[in-house]
Amino acid sequence: MMLFGKISQQLCGLKKLPWSCDCRNFWGWLNAVFNKVDYERIKDVGPDRAASEWLLRCGATVRYHGQERWQKDYNHLPTGPLDKYKIQAIDATDSCIMRIGFDHLEGLQHVEKIRLCKCHYIEDDCLERLGKLENLQKSILEMEIISCGNITDRGIIALYHLRNLKYLLLRDLPGVREKENLIQTFKTTLPSLELKLDLK
Repeated sequence: MMLFGKISQQLCGLKKLPWSCDCRNFWGWLNAVFNKVDYERIKDVGPDRAASEWLLRCGATVRYHGQERWQKDYNHLPTGPLDKYKIQAIDATDSCIMRIGFDHLEGLQHVEKIRLCKCHYIEDDCLERLGKLENLQKSILEMEIISCGNITDRGIIALYHLRNLKYLLLRDLPGVREKENLIQTFKTTLPSLELKLDLK
């Protein structure tokens, strides 16, 4: 255990901290490595395959267009023609996806649903980045954001760019405090949006 603590301390370049802090910082560093974007890989295998690899590596699941079952296992990603499998839905429940990995989403054109639940690394910057991706502005129809403690009103408001968004569920987001402002913003910008709020 001491050896592991020393290795994680060296890898993270940290000062000497209690074991629990070393472990937390080590996992944060490892999660950042999992989120690193390999642009050459995206060119080689295409955006859907590269995004699938990123999402599954981080603990999320994906569902492909025309398929019922969710892809959960990185080692069983489908093979075959690279353009055959298009991501239709993403469930990032309990995953370690973070802002630095969101460039993986840039080339996706068929994503209709995204679920972010208990994502500890998701922050306002992530939702702002998501809202600026032109392909996702057109394709996303449904979003659920649940128990992501770093999300505030600023991040939620950025979703108004998703011009085809039909359903948005917001639940257990302690950083979201101006519910009435959100309701008014979405009524104005996305009048056909079904907005479900379960916020305290």
